Amino acid sequence: MRASGIVLLLCCAAACSRREPLRPGAQLDGLYLVRQNGRTGYVNSRGELKIPPQFEEASTFSDSLAVVSIGGRAGYIDKSGKIVINPQFDSASPFSEGLAAVRQADAWGFIDRSGKMVIRPQFQDPSTVPLQFSEGLAAVRPQQGSAVGYIDKSGQWKIPPQFDYALPFSEGRALIGMGGRYGYIDRAGKIAINPQFDEASSFFEDRAAVRVGGRWGYIDPSGKFVINPQFDRARVFSDGLALVSSNGRIGFIDKTGKMVVNPQFDSAGDFADGRAPVRAGNRWGYIDKTGKMVINPQFDNARPFSADLAPVALEGSWGYINRDGKFVWNPTA
Repeated sequence: MRASGIVLLLCCAAACSRREPLRPGAQLDGLYLVRQNGRTGYVNSRGELKIPPQFEEASTFSDSLAVVSIGGRAGYIDKSGKIVINPQFDSASPFSEGLAAVRQADAWGFIDRSGKMVIRPQFQDPSTVPLQFSEGLAAVRPQQGSAVGYIDKSGQWKIPPQFDYALPFSEGRALIGMGGRYGYIDRAGKIAINPQFDEASSFFEDRAAVRVGGRWGYIDPSGKFVINPQFDRARVFSDGLALVSSNGRIGFIDKTGKMVVNPQFDSAGDFADGRAPVRAGNRWGYIDKTGKMVINPQFDNARPFSADLAPVALEGSWGYINRDGKFVWNPTA
């Protein structure tokens, strides 16, 4: 597994730019990570155990395969729980666009779904984002501390190393950092939006959150501000709305910048499937897009819905609830 940890992504904190790792708790192939007696397995959307907890660590499924750790080595299983790529790597990332990044010793390469090494281990991971292909390219460093560039699926440089920082492509743009400023490139490697921001996110739903000085706003793919910098904090758009913070309180805006859920919460997560987790005081519940509390605050922690279930925590253990707020898998650890 990666040093940043893939085990139970549902327990990790969300990052600001989101093609990054999957959203915490996101399940794309109908199976959900669970932790029981210190081991990880999978249940279906009805809470039925499909792959018994047996792995030291595990990831969510991607391209119908999931990373698992056995004896400190990373390999891959299919949705039946069968090991299809033997645990042999020092670390591994989920599949993306048919390839997965794996680490041997101190270098990263890429394998295909058969486990064949198609790009030999020779690169360094450029960020905390899982090493992955996106829109046919992957951001890598040729060596530790070097500039970042992008390779294609043959392992050849498509965009030569020249950036201090770089994220995967999203909606035809990739966030890059140069000289302490952030901007965006297109797939040809051409600067599409000059590095000018103090902080920025990837593009999602035709918007990117950017910070100028102490305020966050949103730009379109041309670099034009469509929502002026005015927020203390801002996340990417998800399900048509974006989380913003104003005067220490969290609310949600639409793509015009209109505040559709007034800032009133102590903490919150992204909208997904028409629901968003919010914290009022020390308890978490869920609101709909009007701001109405549809699942009362009762959890110690909560993450966005994914495929009709959401991961929630009670007393340090995680379980899953359905859209009615009922447990389909009681919290376990």
